[in-house]
Amino acid sequence: MKYSELTEIYEKLGKTSKRLAKTELLSEFLKKVHGDETEEVVLLLQGRVFPAWDEREIGVASQLMAKAIAIASGIELAAVQKEWKKTGDLGDASENLLKHKRQHTLAHSDLTVKKVFDNLRKLAAESGSGSVDRKLQLIAELLTSAGGSEAKYITRTILGELRVGIGEGALRDAIVWANFMKVKDATVAKAAKRGLSGLSSVRMVPGKPVKVMLALKAETAAEALETCGRPAAAEFKYDGFRLEITKDENGNIGLYTRRLENVLEQFPDVAEYVRKHVKGKSFILDAEAVGYDRKTGKYLPFQKISQRIKRKYDIQKTAEELPVEVNVFDVLAYNGKNLINEPFKKRRELLHKIIQSAKRKIRPAESIVTDKEEEIEKFFEEARAAGNEGLMVKNLDAPYKPGARVGHMLKFKKTAENLDLAIIGAEWGEGKRSSWLSSYDLACRKGSELLEIGKASTGLKEKKEEGLSFEEMTKLLKPLITEEHGRHVKVKPKVVIEVGYEEIQKSPSYSSGYALRFPRVVRNRTDEKGVHDINTLQEVERLYRQQKKSS
Repeated sequence: MKYSELTEIYEKLGKTSKRLAKTELLSEFLKKVHGDETEEVVLLLQGRVFPAWDEREIGVASQLMAKAIAIASGIELAAVQKEWKKTGDLGDASENLLKHKRQHTLAHSDLTVKKVFDNLRKLAAESGSGSVDRKLQLIAELLTSAGGSEAKYITRTILGELRVGIGEGALRDAIVWANFMKVKDATVAKAAKRGLSGLSSVRMVPGKPVKVMLALKAETAAEALETCGRPAAAEFKYDGFRLEITKDENGNIGLYTRRLENVLEQFPDVAEYVRKHVKGKSFILDAEAVGYDRKTGKYLPFQKISQRIKRKYDIQKTAEELPVEVNVFDVLAYNGKNLINEPFKKRRELLHKIIQSAKRKIRPAESIVTDKEEEIEKFFEEARAAGNEGLMVKNLDAPYKPGARVGHMLKFKKTAENLDLAIIGAEWGEGKRSSWLSSYDLACRKGSELLEIGKASTGLKEKKEEGLSFEEMTKLLKPLITEEHGRHVKVKPKVVIEVGYEEIQKSPSYSSGYALRFPRVVRNRTDEKGVHDINTLQEVERLYRQQKKSS
């Protein structure tokens, strides 16, 4: 397939914000894709060249990309930077500059999807001496053969900023429409091209994680039981980070965050717990890793152990200083058998058989089964006394639905529900905070569109040792700046924070139609959640309605 055919669909997708229209466009396009190219095309449609669980990255910064554009176009780097500043988007700049090339460093030829995909994957493999020059050559090779529109999307894909508004839901539905199957990723889409026989060959493979199942919220114990059915399972809701544990048939362990990042190197202690205390040749487990105080034994809030996720050095020392206990609450596959369609009670029974419980190392999550509201309330108080957030309440007969937010698993916390929001802009501070970005523009999500819902400037610390600091947040946001207007900057939406507030109000001042009263930054959730995981406008509206009912 010619790459120009893919860029044509990018252009069409970018011109509509309607999900059904996007789905129809994608569906018709996917029908034309040859089976051998399906995996590459589906990944590129998401702006990726590796699956979400694959930790490899293209690894090209904006400045290096600008140099590659200069080489391919034969224009001075200063002129590229000027066009970049003018458009505010390096993709648009490359399109404008490469419409009329002044020189060709390589012979022009029609780009294919395979050529683009292969070159972009090669970028991730380049390292060591001379790697920068080799990366420039790989990019310039593509750009020299690219037309303006092709150059724009090559640039955006390399920088991870495709921006054509394709959500997972729309892509999943498009594959359904194109192949009459409910499938949602590149591997399954490729199999679906072969029909039912091809789809039936797809297996859940330990070592390749899947997206975890997500919960809705219950306001009361009665609501939780009415929704999940009686009796139901109630489990401690731990204030840690989600951990998907895999073991393949060769004995290799994988530890994946909710964002499908492999953190095996950062948690050698957890890998050892799994090897020693979990029976089975292969499996996929769903769990929560929670920190605890060695002296008191009490659980600690997530922010106390969050630094372990990105730790590159002194890992053993950090593991001793910030230990974690793994609480396992589900099993998705075991010894080659897919279990997601089995009822939860059966999966839970298996969990207790295969895990040798070891306190403060690894064990099944603390749980009870009951049909009584008062027992849920009592168990909730036990969870809070142990330092946990509350409870998870689950339907005993329900299947596991990867990546879905389901109604048969509910959070019961009894506290105002904080929001996970993306930072889309910020403002430089004044006085002693002048070197810090100290006020943050917050956005919720409607499909793939980000809608502003307020600004937060409180909750952070001036000293790093006191907690999440302005300095730490500035280090995260500064490389993401795309535009500057006086003291205000716009940033790529990469940083996700948990935000507390006093009240949600209707407001015409923000594109969401809502504003947060007295918002405060609670914690950084970037290591746990991506922008696609932030709260939706629909969830904000639900919280607004609940708030009105209780007032």
